[in-house]
Amino acid sequence: MHPRTLADVAPEAVLLAGAGRAVLLQLANPAVGHGVADHSSFATDPLKRLHGTLSYIYALSNGTPAQRRSMQRQVQRAHLPVKAAGTPRTPAYDASDPQLQLWVAATLYESALQIYDAVFPALSASEAESVYQSYAILGTALGMPADLWPRTRADFAAYWAKQVDQLSVDLTVRGVAAELLAARQAPWGIRVLMPLARFLTAGQLPPTVRDMYGFAWSPRKEQLLNVCFRIMALLVTIAPKAIRHAPMRFYLRRIPD
Repeated sequence: MHPRTLADVAPEAVLLAGAGRAVLLQLANPAVGHGVADHSSFATDPLKRLHGTLSYIYALSNGTPAQRRSMQRQVQRAHLPVKAAGTPRTPAYDASDPQLQLWVAATLYESALQIYDAVFPALSASEAESVYQSYAILGTALGMPADLWPRTRADFAAYWAKQVDQLSVDLTVRGVAAELLAARQAPWGIRVLMPLARFLTAGQLPPTVRDMYGFAWSPRKEQLLNVCFRIMALLVTIAPKAIRHAPMRFYLRRIPD
């Protein structure tokens, strides 16, 4: 049996339940948050960013070599003009900064694995380490030096704790998050799901970051979150792989081969 990797984990559609969490954690890095606010239609057109991120992940995890190269070029071209010198009150931002690429990749890994661990049977230590190592490609494919990805899961945990302690959310970033979670420009089918998406996003955030965004939380909401995870676990058990992997196949069909 081959070691578990990104290719085994990424296709699971249930991981999309962690997408909002990953995005809000990215925005809570002040450089990322203000870069998005100043240079992106992210808040007003959130599906564009979501489509791009999912296409990138699926191409790198399970796409053909041609699809991987195509998505790398698209994302790199999109990032080239996204720079800001910064001000005394806002940090400089450069989408090609390896440290920011590391942070974005780290949020994608950590958020996906939080959902995976809550829904699927536990990975063995060796499987978890193998999955972790394979996630580095989400950063290195954009030019992040490979040695910047923390060497082991233990090293990653230390890096993660340090970064979370340094996060901050001001009114600008909170406004971007509010627009994102309102999804006013999204199709009605997406808008119908947004109350659940907002609940899952708030519930999965680290408590300190949840407070920064102003999300109210309670023991009862925590219980409801756990019920949601149990329902997800049940659905994963009964759903065939063809359904669980349908979003990945949809996105891969849209990428030139």
